[in-house]
Order: sequence, then structure tokens, then C-alpha cells
Amino acid sequence: MAVNLNPPDAASLRPVPGLELGFAEAGIRKRGGTDLMLMRLEPGSRVAGVFTQNGFAAAPVQVCREHLAGAGSIRALIVNAGNANCGTGAQGLDAARRTCAAVAKALGLAATEVLPFSTGVILEHLPVGQIESALPHAVAALNADHWGAAAQAIMTTDTVPKGASRTVRIEGAPVTVTGIAKGVGMLQPNMATMLAYIATDAPVAQPVLQRMVREVADVSFNRVTVDGDTSTNDSFVLIATGKASMDEIAAQSSAAYAALKTAVTEVAQTLAQAIARDGEGATKFITIDVAGAADEAEAVRVAKAIAHSPLVKTAFFASDPNLGRLIMAIGNAGVAALDTSKVDLWLGDVKVIENGGRAATYREEDGSRVMKPAEIAMRVELGRGRAATTVWTCDFSYDYVKINAEYRT
Repeated sequence: MAVNLNPPDAASLRPVPGLELGFAEAGIRKRGGTDLMLMRLEPGSRVAGVFTQNGFAAAPVQVCREHLAGAGSIRALIVNAGNANCGTGAQGLDAARRTCAAVAKALGLAATEVLPFSTGVILEHLPVGQIESALPHAVAALNADHWGAAAQAIMTTDTVPKGASRTVRIEGAPVTVTGIAKGVGMLQPNMATMLAYIATDAPVAQPVLQRMVREVADVSFNRVTVDGDTSTNDSFVLIATGKASMDEIAAQSSAAYAALKTAVTEVAQTLAQAIARDGEGATKFITIDVAGAADEAEAVRVAKAIAHSPLVKTAFFASDPNLGRLIMAIGNAGVAALDTSKVDLWLGDVKVIENGGRAATYREEDGSRVMKPAEIAMRVELGRGRAATTVWTCDFSYDYVKINAEYRT
């Protein structure tokens, strides 16, 4: 059960002019329901993406990289749930390309104008015939208002669909930003199984859009972790349809770029936090703030060392303020010449570590109190500099083991 996370109201997911979404049931996902999602983009749309750095990158990730590196446009995205098409060799690449060809034929496009995405079980061959059979239903369902249904169609072990929207004014023009995502396990994005798609009607130059997707990933999806494992299929795509009545954003130094990036970041961080809230078996949503680091990379290392520790995560599940596990995780972050006498740590409003040792004012009952709620905030001060970061994660419960032990059954 997700932690304080409800399905988005479909009406709150605002249409993005220049983009339509369709969905269908291809029968790939074992639990049934829709498991195929199609996006159609109008001519002139720009698409940028960042993908997993896992060395076993899935076939669709490889094909996406090829198509985005080409000189042509991108006019469609196709996503299947239930099968990752990873570890499938040449046959997997053929399956991803055959999927693109089927979408291209259905929409009157070139195959290189289609980006394929897959999520689900690894080392099983993609049943392309089922996608081809379901594709006409997805095409028939294409509609600008189908963001909610699209979020549902890309789920695997997610318990709640994930979506968010923002509307801002840039240079006097209303601009929409809407996104959806899936992901609950095998999740520690390392962007250069999570899938995320955010679209805007703002006109953005291609190099600028690519810069934005990387910058946004670094402060959103790259700051969330469920279990420390980077999926073979992680993908984050940013789409700009260019339909808003404003000048093209052609420089990252412009005020328009900053305004749009802020809106896109808000949507991405909402989706990233939703992923942690819906982590497999999660009962606690945990925010880890690290400050006083020498640089941001150091702050991230410390935050993720805490967030990845199974001992820390199980302590959160049990509402056990085991302070030894917390300082152990900080010490395991690999911070060079860490002066532990300068380290302070708070759980909620309770200072538990001061100058590297148990705070004089700390009481065990206070620690237990702040660890019982479903949402917990932790703050670490390293005393080494001014850099800071925030990472979102969840606990490890009995259900996490059960879900992953039975994933293929």
C-alpha cells in the first residue's frame, strides 16, 4: 500500500496541445488490464531523453538511443508493461524494431520516428505479435485527455498510477507541463524499472531541451531510490510540442528557460516522490536532507548511503531509532577525511547525534516517537562546507521480500 499517495484525478492531468495518448490491453502483463500505451506527437515536436547507465541496457533503450541520435524527428512513443525485453540479444533488438515498424505503419510514419519502451520481467522474449494485435485499439483510443489512462497502462507492480501537471505563464503565454511515471522496485535511477514521460507545449530548441532533461533528472529521479538497484530499462523523456504562443526557448541562460525548468522540475519531483511513496511494500516515506558537504556529489553519496542501507531501512520499518545504524551508514559513504566530531543528525525535530556522538538531550522515547509516523524527515549536517542535497526513499518491510520473491510467479 502506497504511503499517503492517491491516484491522480484524471481531470487534474491537463492536456498538452500537440500530443495524444492511447492505450490497449495486449495481454503481456499477467494480472490483466491495459498494458500498452501509445503517444502520438504532432510535427515539429522535440524530444530529449536520458537513460539507464546499467551495462545490460535493455533492447528498447538501445533502439531509443539510436533513434534520438539520428537526424530525424520523433513522432510517437510506444510503451509495453509486463516484459522488459532485456537480456534477449539480437532477437530482442529485432522485437523492439518490429514494434517501431508496427507503430510507424499504423500512424503513417517512419520507423525511426518511433521510440519503444518496455518494462517488466527480464530475460523473456517480447511477444511482438500481441503488441501488433492490440495496436489498432491503442490508435483508436488516441486522445489528448488520456493521461490518466496512460499512467495506468504503464504500471507493473505499482499500486497507484503516478501523474502530475502544472500550468505557468511564460512571456505572457500559458504553458502546460504534464507527466506520468511508473516504478516501485529495482529502482535507483542513474541517468545519464523506472519510466517517466513529461511533456510541455512550450517551444524549446533541441540542444536546450536535452540540457533541461539532464538537469531535471539530477534533482528529481536521480534523487529517489527504493532499493539501490539501477534497472536495465530506466528512461526519462522530455517532450516539447511547441504549440504555446511564445518565442522558442533557445538559450539556457534565458528567463524563459528558468521558468519552464522550474515547472518541469516540480512535476518531476512530484513523480519521483510518488515512486518512493509507492516503493514495493513501503510503509514509510523518508526524506533525507544532507547539508554541510564539501560538494554536492559528497552530499549525494552520504544521503544515498543512508537510503540504501538495508539495516537503516528495516529500522525505519520497525520504528526503531537505532542510532548505530545511522552513523554506520554515514561512515560507509566514503567521505575522505571525515571529521566525525562535526557531524550532527536530526530525526524530525529531535537531535539524536551531536558532534559525532549521542546528543546530550536525546531520549529514546523521543526517537521512537518521531519514527512512528508514515512520513519521516532526517537531516544530517557534515560540517565540511556549504553543499546540500535531498534524497527520497522508503523503508523495507516484510512485503518487499514477498513481492520480489514472488515477482515471476
